[in-house]
Amino acid sequence: MKTTSADRIGRRMAFGALLAGLVLSPARLQPQNAKVPNSKGLPRTADGKPDFSGVYEWPKSSEGERCRCSATVFDRHKFAPFKPGGMPFFEPPTGDPRHDEPREFCMPAGFPSGMLSANAVQFVQGKNYLVIVHEFQRMTRIIPLDGRAHRTGIEATYLGDPVGHWDGDTLVVESTNFKRWGLDDYYYSDKNQYRMHSDALRTVEHIRWQDDKTLSYQLTIDDPKVFTAPWSQDFTMALHPDWDAAGLYEYVCEENNRCPGGKCKGE
Repeated sequence: MKTTSADRIGRRMAFGALLAGLVLSPARLQPQNAKVPNSKGLPRTADGKPDFSGVYEWPKSSEGERCRCSATVFDRHKFAPFKPGGMPFFEPPTGDPRHDEPREFCMPAGFPSGMLSANAVQFVQGKNYLVIVHEFQRMTRIIPLDGRAHRTGIEATYLGDPVGHWDGDTLVVESTNFKRWGLDDYYYSDKNQYRMHSDALRTVEHIRWQDDKTLSYQLTIDDPKVFTAPWSQDFTMALHPDWDAAGLYEYVCEENNRCPGGKCKGE
C-alpha cells in the first residue's frame, strides 16, 4: 500500500516533522505562540496557556498491555462491560477486501484509530485553535479552543466534531458525531476480532505536559451502544524536536494505487 510503518519508524530516527502548509499561516501563528517564562520550564503561549506545538511520537500506552504491532491498540482490560444486546463490537471478515480492510482502498482510518497509528504527529497551536496533523493519511483535526457547542445538523464523519476547552493547564477535547467505524488497529493482531465503535461514540481527550519532553494523553471512550459505561486509557507522547528537519512525509493514497485488496503480484 504505502511505505511500511517499520520503514517510516526507521527513517524517523534521523528525520522529523515540520508542517508546511496549514489552514493558519505562520505569520498569524507566530505572535500567538510566542513563548513566555514559566516557573516549571514548560512552554506557554503569550496568553499563558500551555503550548503543545511540536512534533511527537504517536500515543503509546503508559501502562498495561502493549501490542506487538506497529500501531498502538487499546488494552482490553480497560474496557467497560459490553452492553447486553448492544451493537456488535467485533466485525468478522467477510472475504470482501473492501469490507475487511477498507484502508487498503484508501478509506480513512478515522478517529481514534488514526491517532494511534505508528507515524509522527504534529501539533500547531494558536490562540483559537489547535491543529493536529498525523502523518498517517495526513489525518488533520482542527480543534477550536473556546469551549463552543458542537455543531448541529451536520453529517456524521470519520473524525467526529471536536471542541476543546481548558481545565487549568489541561486541554480537554470532546468529539461527537462519528460514523460507525474501526476503533483501533486490532485488525492486524486478530482479523476475527476487528474492533468497531458505533455511531453513538463520544471521545474525550485530556492533554497536558507530563514533563518538558512528554505529553500526557488520556483518551476516554464513551459508546453507549457498545459498552455499559465510559472507560479510559492513559498514553504518553514523546516530543521530538529532532524530527523537525525532514517535515511530515507526504502520504498519498489513490484507489488501488498499489495492489487491489493488498494482494500484489510477485509477492
